[in-house]
Amino acid sequence: MPTADDVRVNPASLPRRIVSYAFKEPVLAILVVVLAVLQGTRPQPWLVLPRLVDWPTVLTLAGLLMLTKAIELSGLLMWLAHRVVHHVRTERALAGLLIGLAAVLSMFVTNDVALFVVVPLVLSLHALTPLPVKRLTIFLALAVNAGSILTPLGNPQNLFLWQVGGVSFGHFVWALAPLTAVLMAMLYLLTFLAFKGKSLDLSKDAAKEHVDRAYAGVAAVLFAAFVLLADSHHPGIGLVGVAGGFLLWRRDAVLKIDWALLLIFVLMFIVLRSVAALPWVHDTVARLGLQSPLRAYVAGAVLSQGISNVPAAIMLAEFTKDWRALAYGVSVGGFGVAIGSLANLIAVRLSKTRGIWLPFHLVSIPFWFVAVALGGWLLTHP
Repeated sequence: MPTADDVRVNPASLPRRIVSYAFKEPVLAILVVVLAVLQGTRPQPWLVLPRLVDWPTVLTLAGLLMLTKAIELSGLLMWLAHRVVHHVRTERALAGLLIGLAAVLSMFVTNDVALFVVVPLVLSLHALTPLPVKRLTIFLALAVNAGSILTPLGNPQNLFLWQVGGVSFGHFVWALAPLTAVLMAMLYLLTFLAFKGKSLDLSKDAAKEHVDRAYAGVAAVLFAAFVLLADSHHPGIGLVGVAGGFLLWRRDAVLKIDWALLLIFVLMFIVLRSVAALPWVHDTVARLGLQSPLRAYVAGAVLSQGISNVPAAIMLAEFTKDWRALAYGVSVGGFGVAIGSLANLIAVRLSKTRGIWLPFHLVSIPFWFVAVALGGWLLTHP
């Protein structure tokens, strides 16, 4: 009779494991399949493929993943979240506070990390008093998509466009501030209408999380230093310092990051740039005239609905040098259908709420239409 160890190493179980992992990481699986098809139909030397990767962006993303993981593991974010909501009195006030918290966090620790803090917070508060978890989850997804637009650290597409544009951190923030302000104003107006002034009692909630102050403090200092190095176009030096320091002191900040996300990003560059180089694709997109800021904006907003805003940014950057127009387009593209932004999928997954997809799209698709119109107006009336 086979032992448990025999089962674990049994080659016959390998296909099942591969299929299971593919369902767990569908984006990664699709990229691998597309790369295999491309190499089968229009093969390129394997040693050439790494040249298609924008390594400064990948290095910057790796450093930010380590630093945000360290801040998360220190317990600081969850402690802060509980402290912030401690004196809330109404459902509407709680919704507004959580949306603001999610938006601000997403500006500095990425939209994904913000969701990993705020959605579990909603679930823990729901154990104290009944909350509209489904509705809150939808609005939190919108909040991190809107808030993360402001800074290069907010989401992967911003990080990429910041590196490609070659502009300073402050210049990027200044350029994206009008769109962020308009979308957040829209979101708060919608929040006022969607949530009631119903009384809540969260006074029994107490932050029980332990905060490792040394861990949080070192991570905060390194975070500032890393951003300065990335801003001066030296992310490699910053990454060596961050990774080396944490491996010697707190290696969990390195070992527990989302390595699949890094691999997905590398493959996105290889696959999408290879696809963009295909003659028929290149000719088709070139005929769209993306040198026009408004056309580049619309292309980013629309293409994101089909392939998500990160790959849309990478692909369209091959056809336009107007990083601001493209940033506006793919930022607005995070709304609409759920696949427009991976943050949408993460929010729904964390909430563990059934029947959320229809309500999500009933809110997000109209929001996208209005956002596209307002974003286009802002872009053409600086």
